[in-house]
Amino acid sequence: MALAIRDVREHDLDAVLALNNAAGRSILALDAAQLHYFHEHAEYFRVAEIDGHLAGFLIALREGSDYASPNYRWFAEHYPQFVYIDRIVIANTYRRHGLGRIFYCDVHSYAEVRVPLLTCEVFLEPRDDVVVLFHGTYGFQEVGQQRMGEHGPQVSLLARDLPSYAVVVLFHGTYGFQEVGQQRMGEHGPQVSLLARDLPSYAYVRDTWLEHGGLPDVPWLVERERPSLHDSTPRRLAGERRS
Repeated sequence: MALAIRDVREHDLDAVLALNNAAGRSILALDAAQLHYFHEHAEYFRVAEIDGHLAGFLIALREGSDYASPNYRWFAEHYPQFVYIDRIVIANTYRRHGLGRIFYCDVHSYAEVRVPLLTCEVFLEPRDDVVVLFHGTYGFQEVGQQRMGEHGPQVSLLARDLPSYAVVVLFHGTYGFQEVGQQRMGEHGPQVSLLARDLPSYAYVRDTWLEHGGLPDVPWLVERERPSLHDSTPRRLAGERRS
């Protein structure tokens, strides 16, 4: 069984939509426009592919989005920085293969070097004790509850501290970063230390590649391609092999 976790591609979207809307009551239905919003704006949107077949996907967003989800908005009102897991869906055929934990490990790795908190919600109506237990054993704790609209389900709002994020702060000091200023993020936001580090390799990279067509086409230099960026430069996606 060959498993790949990779960034979503546009040609995956029809299969992602079908998988989402076949998942049952525990996953909110999507239409094509909503899915394209995620494709264009979600910082994390990856799929699991097993032997060439779509086995699941996970979508997560950073703070600062205009996403209208009441649960996302709750976290935005309570925390200045976070990654919010909007949904994870695993195809019935591939359940009990550990894909949920693989996805959560992957999104955790993405989040822990960017923000101090990983967040999500679980439905309490209908309650799924397996889902509640999974999040508990993975270190999530309830930080609130709310009802999704006047007649919507009650949800438990969960958060998991990312201790590696504090290590990242210390790491920056030992890695040569120096404080160049401080500021408060908005009237009631947190105080932040603004850091900078000179990159001595940049001049060489600029003269060798950036001014002559761009960086080399190697996997570790790729970024997730988002249509909203209107970047016409072809780039290989994370997890994609050379043809």
